[in-house]
Amino acid sequence: MDEVHSTDRARRRARLIKLGGVTAGVAAAALALSACSSSSNSSSSGGTGGASGGSGKKVGVSLILKTLSNPYFVSMEKDAKTAASQNNVDLSVAAGKTDGDTQTQIAAIDNAISRGDKGILITINGDAVNTEISKARQAGLYVIALDTAPTPPSIVDITYATDNEQAGKLIGQYGAAKLNGQKATIAMLDLFNTQVVSVDIQRDHGFLEGMGIDPGSKTENGKEAKTGHYTAGKGGDYEVACHQPTQGDIPHGKTAMENCLSANSNINVVYTINEPAADGAYQALQAAGKAKDVTVLTIDGSCKYVKNYVGSKFAADSAQYPGKMASLGVESIAKLANGGAKPTTSNGLSFFNTGTNLVAKDAMSGVTSQTPDEAAKDCWGSS
Repeated sequence: MDEVHSTDRARRRARLIKLGGVTAGVAAAALALSACSSSSNSSSSGGTGGASGGSGKKVGVSLILKTLSNPYFVSMEKDAKTAASQNNVDLSVAAGKTDGDTQTQIAAIDNAISRGDKGILITINGDAVNTEISKARQAGLYVIALDTAPTPPSIVDITYATDNEQAGKLIGQYGAAKLNGQKATIAMLDLFNTQVVSVDIQRDHGFLEGMGIDPGSKTENGKEAKTGHYTAGKGGDYEVACHQPTQGDIPHGKTAMENCLSANSNINVVYTINEPAADGAYQALQAAGKAKDVTVLTIDGSCKYVKNYVGSKFAADSAQYPGKMASLGVESIAKLANGGAKPTTSNGLSFFNTGTNLVAKDAMSGVTSQTPDEAAKDCWGSS
């Protein structure tokens, strides 16, 4: 019996030694595979200082846009996706059904919280989203507003945007210079007349300030004196013929301009909140036989309008860079999620300024501008 037990014990020891060798080999192979996987993730981080981290886990980020019917926001989506692929970010995209649709945005914020995303990039449709943004921040998400600072700005962690007031000032200065002292009969084609959105106020007020007209309020449109004297350029008399909402699109821009012409057929300067609104306004002016007599001024800087409209249908356009806002936002959250520093505002501003440039075919004395060809190098969207 002792010999049998001794033999059995010897056989068992041999089997254990053999199994141990196999286990060690599997473990070594797994370790090698893990090392290869880590190297692959690191090399795809796009030089972001280790955005993917040692764990190789993706960073969840939500991009919540106003709409996807406006090429401006489509450009944000495109560049955000590019930045996400370079920074090991799992990007979720949502958008309102129309400009001003806050309910869809609120639902998207809730979804970001539920998924456990690290951050949110949002072009805010209105103040109704503020409560939900506060919930997201309380849950630990870092929230960056794009393009439009919320009211109040402290609702988000930081805003990446064009200086919209400066963009408005640039086209106002250009319009005043082009008038050369003539009376300005002005149509103001805003975004809304039913809700307050900071980009609407900033661009509207910036234009008036650029013309040398006091906006009359820091928080509302339409509070300027309706007649008076503009001081920019050579200066001259002015009359504000109308304030009309456009919802930032072509059909409503056309209707708004038609309403303004009905109120005053002598309009010779048209301020518009954005390019689609300006496009609609031009169509109405053309139909009324007045397109050659009116200076149309706008803001956005898309390839379509910079290349095909500035100098022919629009007198001037303030270019901004939405893709830059979105891509920088993605990079910032990726870095922050992996131990990087929080982004900071630009010197002297309450937001991070992504820049603006005036675009005009005909240069005006005292106003710095780019030609359409120069601006086309940095424009966004398809032409």
